Amino acid sequence: MPGQAALERADTGCIRVPERCHSAGTSYNLPMRLLKQHKLLEPGARVANFHLPLLDGGEASLPDIVAHGSALLAFFKISCPVCQLTLPHLQRIHSHSKLSSSKLLVYGVSQNSAADTRDFNHRFGVTFPTMIDSSKAGYLVSNAFGISHVPTLFLLGPGGVVERVTEGWLKAEIRKLGELAGVDPFQPDVSVPESKAG
Repeated sequence: MPGQAALERADTGCIRVPERCHSAGTSYNLPMRLLKQHKLLEPGARVANFHLPLLDGGEASLPDIVAHGSALLAFFKISCPVCQLTLPHLQRIHSHSKLSSSKLLVYGVSQNSAADTRDFNHRFGVTFPTMIDSSKAGYLVSNAFGISHVPTLFLLGPGGVVERVTEGWLKAEIRKLGELAGVDPFQPDVSVPESKAG
């Protein structure tokens, strides 16, 4: 449809990141086509397949992410103080899950450049796989998920069905995610707020 802020999809329903879009002989960059904000995905929604570049090379797709069970997608920006609070706790969940039988792997989705994201991950001790969904590509996957605030967390079950959604920082939700992974995400000597808006 002309003027529709639609995602470019292959016949497989896969969201791809096209470089430029053309309409009626005029070239439009992708961010111009994505002005319409999509509604935030809710529990029960099935996520469309997507492919994003990984910070350390290669790419990740939805089937890769949920191949071994539940996975947590954490959308973030490096300049966001609430993201800086949240991601180290998600790292504790991820680190424990890698070593235990209760699998809840965490995947970051950065809305910044690879270089800036690499610096952020180093500074905050983040080692879980991080994908890049930058402004250069028009935040294509972030828009498909309906992200308007960061951090936003999506717990995905088998087949890519959304099981939980959390916007901002909610200590009780982070604790529930830790319980799923069999770990307390909070260090005993660290005080964290109950909630903070993203």
